[in-house]
Amino acid sequence: MNSTSTEERSTNSAPVRFSRPRTEINVLLLEGIHQSAADTLLEAGYSQVVQRDGALPEAEILQAVRDTHYLGIRSRTQVTERVLDASPQLRAICCYCIGTNQVDLVAARARGIPVFNAPFSNTRSVAELVLAEAILLLRDIPRKSALAHQGQWMKSATGAFEVRGKSLGIVGYGHIGTQVGLLAEALGMRVFFYDIETKLALGNATPVRSLAALLHTADVVTLHVPESPDTRNMMGHGAFAKMKHGAAFINASRGTVVDIGALVEALQEGRLRGAAVDVFPEEPKSNQDEFISPLRGLDNVLLTPHVGGSTQEAQQSIGVEVAEKLIKYDGNGSSVSAVNFPQVSLPPHAGTYRLLHIHQNQPGVLAALNAVFSQSGVNISGQYLQTDDQIGYVVIDFEAADGFDAERLEQLKHVDGTLRARILNP
Repeated sequence: MNSTSTEERSTNSAPVRFSRPRTEINVLLLEGIHQSAADTLLEAGYSQVVQRDGALPEAEILQAVRDTHYLGIRSRTQVTERVLDASPQLRAICCYCIGTNQVDLVAARARGIPVFNAPFSNTRSVAELVLAEAILLLRDIPRKSALAHQGQWMKSATGAFEVRGKSLGIVGYGHIGTQVGLLAEALGMRVFFYDIETKLALGNATPVRSLAALLHTADVVTLHVPESPDTRNMMGHGAFAKMKHGAAFINASRGTVVDIGALVEALQEGRLRGAAVDVFPEEPKSNQDEFISPLRGLDNVLLTPHVGGSTQEAQQSIGVEVAEKLIKYDGNGSSVSAVNFPQVSLPPHAGTYRLLHIHQNQPGVLAALNAVFSQSGVNISGQYLQTDDQIGYVVIDFEAADGFDAERLEQLKHVDGTLRARILNP
């Protein structure tokens, strides 16, 4: 039997095995997640893996998650508080993408449910698209292509430029921003970046003290910032007015960071030479729904349907990366890289029982847990604890020659402040 993490099952008999075999773990993968995710799980012994194309509306997902232990989604599925309440068996949510704003992270954390994502696997794919768009915009290709589709032949060098020697302004110098900068340098561009945090410059990139200064000097501005209250509509009328006349604009980060009306105005008035937009404030929920945007019909705009990370290479890597995080958390308790949860890096689990205890961050919890072990005559061989401002996560390895019965587990589960607890068998 595979010793993996499971929902604990009470029984009056002792000793008891607490770990549910992997063949009984229900995994639901939505939105056509790459086959590499299911393959990774199946190879690890998880046979109850259900795959579905497309996102589910709330009415359907409420039914689908009822007996689910692990939920895999991409960007369209909305995991609300109602969805979390409808899934009492749910142990973790796995976002097979970078963003996690489609999940109510606060509500998940309050229920002791970690949320994992893939912050690195599609970095290269997004960076390549951004560089390709920069080249196309500086060569005025969107307009020339639109005219050619209309039967007009505009063979001219007017308004067309090489990227070599031009300045690229990167707003948000994280994993993707740094890769964009390195690729741009390889093409001969001068790279500048602005970030609210101090970041180590890679290559010959130059940090800029303010967003306004970067907007004023860059020939191409590309956004790589997260969605937050501080970034909402950060590119509005005022920001576009600060941009260099004739500059190009690219957004492959989050749709909410740009005031689309202000962008349309800047394009129509000729302040910007063109734009490439991959993300939008409102996006269709499926490929069958109509895409509606004020940017439609502008011949100096490249519109792509949120495909920055949509390459086969990126999706395959994401599938493996997130599935492996699921396997580690399920079988080991490791919560490294969870976005809403204390991160605990754990050694391999073998030879001992392992308690995974999630609780509210309040005084006395650890003392109460240790008291249960002490009163039971159980030897603790390892203990790991991390907390954030809301919850704590303690992992305790212990030895029990006579097993560990359900009554003792119930005592652990009823310690004041407990959100959930489960035990892994040796």
